[in-house]
Amino acid sequence: MANDKQIILGVDPGTIVLGYGIIEVQKQKVTLLSMGVIQLSKYEDSLQKLRIIYEKIQGLIENYHPTICAIETPFYGKNVQSMLKLGRAQGVAIASALTNGVEVYEYAPKKIKQSITGNGNASKEQVAAMLKQQIGFEIQPKFHDATDGLAAAVCHHYQNRVTGVGVDKKVSGWADFIKQNPTKVK
Repeated sequence: MANDKQIILGVDPGTIVLGYGIIEVQKQKVTLLSMGVIQLSKYEDSLQKLRIIYEKIQGLIENYHPTICAIETPFYGKNVQSMLKLGRAQGVAIASALTNGVEVYEYAPKKIKQSITGNGNASKEQVAAMLKQQIGFEIQPKFHDATDGLAAAVCHHYQNRVTGVGVDKKVSGWADFIKQNPTKVK
């Protein structure tokens, strides 16, 4: 990927507000292509929200042609219903990406924050401020969900740049790990 252009879609899944950010990486230079939110609070029907998520992600893919989708994994909370809804939103976003031939990588919220700010417990405001500094954009999004989606995309770029492989890929044992990471074994 050193000299090739790569477009990465980052998604912060949600059933009220879904955030996204799209970056282009060329020769390690990161350029913001788009950032925003999909407002879902105006829809009462949960199945309609899922359809809209699917269609909007598909539209972003058709417009920007990303090859990678980096998505934030739901964090574990006490409210089971919220977790189920968030998991559905994430699943539909993943399905839309996979249906369109886009590779998907999942990152935990702490991993994303750590990658952007150096602190896995950073606030949304700290993440947004660091992204503005690193990428140099002037947009002040109304919702931090947009910068959270952008953070997922930038996190994937940083992880890929450092290791040369997608981090957080699932492996099914040592043999699989060695096969995916031959340079890490002596």
